[in-house]
Amino acid sequence: MRKRLIGAIAALGLLATGAVAQTALTPANPQPSGLKSGLAVTYAFPMDVKLLSHAERALQDAPVRGKPLAGLSYPEIVGGTALTSGKQHSVAARITGYIRFDEAGTYRLRFFTNDGLNMAIGGVRVGYETDRTPCSSTGWVNVSIPQAGWYPLNGLWFQRLSNSCLEMEWQTPSGQKGAVPNSAFGYK
Repeated sequence: MRKRLIGAIAALGLLATGAVAQTALTPANPQPSGLKSGLAVTYAFPMDVKLLSHAERALQDAPVRGKPLAGLSYPEIVGGTALTSGKQHSVAARITGYIRFDEAGTYRLRFFTNDGLNMAIGGVRVGYETDRTPCSSTGWVNVSIPQAGWYPLNGLWFQRLSNSCLEMEWQTPSGQKGAVPNSAFGYK
């Protein structure tokens, strides 16, 4: 009993000091070559979309290839189109491609989304919001990048009504913090 109590106290101490577990991402193997700049996107336009599961179903039923995304820097806009869809409301998107990490080490990642998002990089979920939300952060996630290079990126996103946003920020091992540059993304 005493060992459990000591273990619990130690765990609380780690939480209080801000220690956060890291998850190692898996690089693309083999590393891709000849990538185009940006990210591939497939859209669907369901009558109503309130959850990620609705977006997934719509993309299975009626996918439409979209104009590639320049990256993941789509700040909140009022009354404009969602990403490159040409539509303002009821948009579901599957986003695929690669992100390049130029140095190994610990990165901090976060996304801003309106509405839902399920984003995975290197086989690990790094951004998640299941239903409708104003443009808000999914929170920082610490990830371990074992080697510099390209990592697969797969995302599911939706926008229901009015405003939309989708942005990605990082803090690199060398301390650079801000929006991930469009030059860090590629697709086949």
